[in-house]
Parts: sequence; C-alpha cells; structure tokens
Amino acid sequence: MFRRTTVLACAVGALLALPAAGHAAPVVGIGDQQASMFTNPLYEALDVPIVRYIAPYDAIDSGVDARRADAFITAAQAAGAKVLVAFYHSRMNPEKLPSTAKYRRAVKKFIAAFPYVREYQPWNEANRGNEPGLFRSPNPRQAANYYMALRKVCRGCTVTGLDMLDGANMAPTLRYLKQFQRYAKPAPKIWGLHNYSDTNRNSSTRTRAILAATKGELWLTETGGIVKFGSNFPGGSKGQRRASKALRYMFKLADSSSRIKRLYIFQWTGSTSSARFDAGLTNPNGTARPGYRVVKSRIGR
Repeated sequence: MFRRTTVLACAVGALLALPAAGHAAPVVGIGDQQASMFTNPLYEALDVPIVRYIAPYDAIDSGVDARRADAFITAAQAAGAKVLVAFYHSRMNPEKLPSTAKYRRAVKKFIAAFPYVREYQPWNEANRGNEPGLFRSPNPRQAANYYMALRKVCRGCTVTGLDMLDGANMAPTLRYLKQFQRYAKPAPKIWGLHNYSDTNRNSSTRTRAILAATKGELWLTETGGIVKFGSNFPGGSKGQRRASKALRYMFKLADSSSRIKRLYIFQWTGSTSSARFDAGLTNPNGTARPGYRVVKSRIGR
C-alpha cells in the first residue's frame, strides 16, 4: 500500500500554508472501535465533537456486533459526540457481498435501532479490493447502488459518497472513482478519503488528485500516523516518533484546502507488538503516546 514517495519541497510548502483568513480549519475527530475510549481521561481532555465507527452492514442480525455498536454509540451520545457510522462487510460472512435489496433491509434495521446516528457512509474503503480468505469489496456499480439505497432509507441523514483508500498508486483509485460517479445519482456532495499514504510519506499528491476529481466537501474519514505496518513501518519507540511527525504533517495537509471540512484520526486504541497494523494515539493500557501530545496541542482543552 505504501511506497517511498518524493515530493518537491517548494510544491509542498505552497500547498501546506496555514489556513488563510476566512478559511476555517477542519473539525477534528477520532475513529475507533472501543467504547472504553470515552471514559479515558485523555480522551475527555480533547473535547472531541465527532467520532467514527465501522459497523458490519448486517450488525443487527448478529448479537455481538449489535452489542458492540450499541456500546460505542451509547458512550458517544453520553459524551456529546456526533457519530459517523461507516458500514462494512459482514463479520459473519465477509466473502459474500449483499444484494442491494439485502443491504437496504439490513441497514434500515441499523438506522431504526440507533436514531441518534444521522451520519453514514455506505461502505468503508469500497475501492480496497478483495482480500481472499478475508473479505470482498464492491465494484463501483455495487458501491453506487449501496450509496443510493442508504440515501433512500435514511431520509434527512448526511450520507457521504465513496469512501476511498488512497494507496501508493492512485490510478486504480481514480478509475474506481470515475466509474462510481457514472452510476451514483444524485452526485454526492461529500466524499471520504483515507489518505494514509500522503500523511505518512510527507506527500500531498494523492489528496490533491481526489480534490481535483470531485466536487463538494472532502472528509478525511480515516488517517493518522502509522506506528507499525509491515516492513516499511516498524514499530517500537522509533515507530511512535515517526507517527508523531506524520500527525503534525496530517494537520498541515488537512488545513491546505477549504474543501476539507473534517478530519477523523484513526485510531485511539493502540495495538500490541504482535499486531500487523497500529496507529494508536494511546498504548493498549490507555496511557498516552507521543502522537497523543501532538493531537492535544492542536485540539485539547
């Protein structure tokens, strides 16, 4: 996913100027899957107004998924945080995509169960592709059908369009986006992007490419400083320092365009050393990492 990218310093400097007068900085939130986040004093010190949660599209049909979603959303509501829910593949049957009709029925149940939530994404990282043995992703037409179905069953909700992962090579992402735009009616007014490659490579080319290919708002619905991911991003204390640097750049990148209205940092809860991916602001025991202090300096009370 991530490869070494070189960006001309002068181009980055021009792009990443601080917001000009009248250019409001994006609203900053946190993405995580753990309800325990909301009772951590470190979280409370940030006074975060928005959070993001990923739920299987058929969560209500699974007792454990429904309970997890309820715990997170109830805790968010108590904390006064607005929840953006991104639907994803079934945990029970991840390699089988639902028909549009099945998807519509399933998400309608979720919406009815959680009236507090009024912001949704049809499918998390729709362009990610299939992971054999793990999960399948929708093609552009399927993703557009899910988007249109979700809009119909959640009248008055804010529904983003495509939720995209950037990747080292943007050509497949841009092709997917173009095909999605052909089928998605009406055209989305809000788009989601996970710009990990830009954020962690000190780059801006991928984010700028998505801005150029879309109209309306762009929400960075998942991004952050990678502590550990494969051989390119080894963990440990060095990984935490590298992630802190990426988080500083993340804010500059988010400030670079007036169309970037929201930024969701993933993730709050850090992983153990055995995990494949870790971008946590806190350690598994809930204590602060260096990256947390970077975020607190920006949005903390």
